[in-house]
Amino acid sequence: MIGTSSNQLITAIIFLFVYLILIATHRFRVITVWVGVLLFTLLGILTPIRIFTHINWNILGVLWGTSVVAELFIHSRIPAYLAERLIDLSHSLVWAILLLSLFSGILSAFVENVSTTLIMAPIAFEVAKKLKTSPVTFILGICLSANLQGSATLVGDPPSMILAANTGMTFNDFFFFQGRPSLFFAVEIGALASLVILYFILRNKNRPISPVEPEKIISIFPGILLILLICALIIASFLRKGFGNFGGLVCIGFGLIAIIFSAISKKIKTYSVLKDADWGTLALLAGIFCLVGALKDTGIVNLLANWVGRFTSGSLLKTYLVLVGFSVIISAFVDNIPYFAAVAGIIGPLAQNFGYPLYLLLFGTLLGTTVGGNITPIGASANIVGVSLLRRRGYKINFWDFAKIGLPFTLAAVSASCLFIWFFWH
Repeated sequence: MIGTSSNQLITAIIFLFVYLILIATHRFRVITVWVGVLLFTLLGILTPIRIFTHINWNILGVLWGTSVVAELFIHSRIPAYLAERLIDLSHSLVWAILLLSLFSGILSAFVENVSTTLIMAPIAFEVAKKLKTSPVTFILGICLSANLQGSATLVGDPPSMILAANTGMTFNDFFFFQGRPSLFFAVEIGALASLVILYFILRNKNRPISPVEPEKIISIFPGILLILLICALIIASFLRKGFGNFGGLVCIGFGLIAIIFSAISKKIKTYSVLKDADWGTLALLAGIFCLVGALKDTGIVNLLANWVGRFTSGSLLKTYLVLVGFSVIISAFVDNIPYFAAVAGIIGPLAQNFGYPLYLLLFGTLLGTTVGGNITPIGASANIVGVSLLRRRGYKINFWDFAKIGLPFTLAAVSASCLFIWFFWH
């Protein structure tokens, strides 16, 4: 039997090894995480029962159900139609970019970021072609806004789901929580600030534009289904004690309805909907729950929490700024799902041991994590996809080209949203 200190050392080494691989490459993420879980199991650090209990099945249900409904929504062509109607209302190049970015953000609050980018990118390329202008700014605006708005709701991004898993927050809690405005409003404040910055960056490129031909909607049912899913999550949120299981079941139910509809419909293929659902993130998230669970079981989380508290000299403001700033910097280079899962586990003991407001630190860290990925082209999966799509069409984007827009966008969004959180939650 391995001793406690040896247990902690071995757990820390395996955990760091897994995370170094995740930092080094975006490929084989799922395999890497589950190899780590397997090693913990073989060494007796985790047992099959602990693996089962560490996985938050409710959150996985929410992720699976919403991703299937979102894919059906994408295949219906409703988002493409709405985006093109917005462009017709813009009347100028800069406002077309801003409105497309804004719509991308709104969509990303309910649809996964990569899916949002894949929905919006063909529209951006087509509009840029008709306007005889470069699609680079369109694509970057879409990616940045999608990453920013993902943390606005429980279903928008896996880090938001991890927050809900750690705290028991419901869908409604992302709007108002404990009698105070919550993450949704902080994100929207950040979005407004970032769009102002984007406008100033682009203002010299402005010129009139002509209307574009709108997409044809295949079916309006997926749009109705998505609205009903959101309404069901709102209702489930009022059943606070039951949301821990009921929220996931609701989403699974709607996901099954989406599959049945696609099977009945001759216009949307069931295989395409299921193939494009977010299976990779589902497996990744389950594995990360287990890895972080191993850190908690061996006491490493408590050790790290105490170290952070001592490093910031027991100052709440310093702790808040360190967590936000560190999250922004790390997330510029590291996938935000494993990073936030690890840090969120530390914040609970940190707040308890030093008497800090738990939600202030969690909300600030989440915002720094999700928005920080906007600084570099490798900071978020949506950025990687967007840059890849541009390169495929002959537009090369280097690190600095991306950062020239991403860095001011990020600083404006993080500053505004985190000031909002500090004001209401400290």
